[in-house]
Amino acid sequence: MDQEIKPWRRLALVFPGQGSQHPGMGERIAKISRAAREVFRRADEVLEQKISRLCFEGTAEELEQTAIQQPATFVTSMAWLAALRERWEALDRKLEPFIIAGHSMGEYTAAVAAGSLTFEEGLLAVRERGRLMDEAGRERPGGMASILGLSTERVIEICLTASEEEGDYVGVATNNCEGQNVISGALKPLRRAMELAEKAGARRVIRLPISIASHSPLMAKASEGMSRLLQALHVRDPRQPLVSNIDARLLRTQPAVVQELRDQLTMGVMWQRAVEEMRRHGADMFIEVGPGNVLTRLIRRIDYEANAVSISDEHEGLLSENFRLVEAAAQ
Repeated sequence: MDQEIKPWRRLALVFPGQGSQHPGMGERIAKISRAAREVFRRADEVLEQKISRLCFEGTAEELEQTAIQQPATFVTSMAWLAALRERWEALDRKLEPFIIAGHSMGEYTAAVAAGSLTFEEGLLAVRERGRLMDEAGRERPGGMASILGLSTERVIEICLTASEEEGDYVGVATNNCEGQNVISGALKPLRRAMELAEKAGARRVIRLPISIASHSPLMAKASEGMSRLLQALHVRDPRQPLVSNIDARLLRTQPAVVQELRDQLTMGVMWQRAVEEMRRHGADMFIEVGPGNVLTRLIRRIDYEANAVSISDEHEGLLSENFRLVEAAAQ
């Protein structure tokens, strides 16, 4: 394994958001796990469309569409979670996470895992979130860019300068770890901020292939739509605390969860703070539940002493021989 697994007691489940999808992301687990196949079957039934086909056979182009990408990633993550529970039940172990978090859209998956939403509610909410974001993006086109090698404080200063110069918004959308930030906003200030970041000595400035300004005020209309939907759902107190993307506080009540899911569309994802807060509360094993290993790599960069494993990783994930090392290290 890339990281030596140390003894652990407190499990944190973390769920990825957009950007973790890839063609065939759900096929492998569906072939092996009956519980995972049931998740895909239920998803097709709830959406009245073959979302499973997109998770098994969807092209990269199809999966890049926000309205497809979000429910497909959600369903694949829930399938991996079902497979993990199935495995540990077979070993006579009950899956008992100590704390749960999701990155961006992954907060909805986390809310289902914690019992605040049912699977059906979470899936329909994620589909509507994708639709509303698409709609908001058409009405107020924007974009996003990754800035590597500058501190978050410097990136904030750059965004404020660009916003003032261009008379429109650009700001930090995600702080993933030290020196890795994503900015989001209207096109003119976005381009200006990219120029200023390059002049400030950023290691890399990369325009992301997306026409939606996620986690910015440009998503205000989408946030209003999600607020109406969430008020109509029967959101419950989470069984385990959820960790806020917005400010890393622990969410323990129904009102706090509703507020988080509503406001996260227009506010930044402070992922580094969220991981540090989970560590401060004693989490010592992080399992990334879903496609890809983006969050696992970020957690290792934030705190290499923390155990972190991607459940879908071919070499150390659930379907590998090395996953037994994770289970054997549980105290």
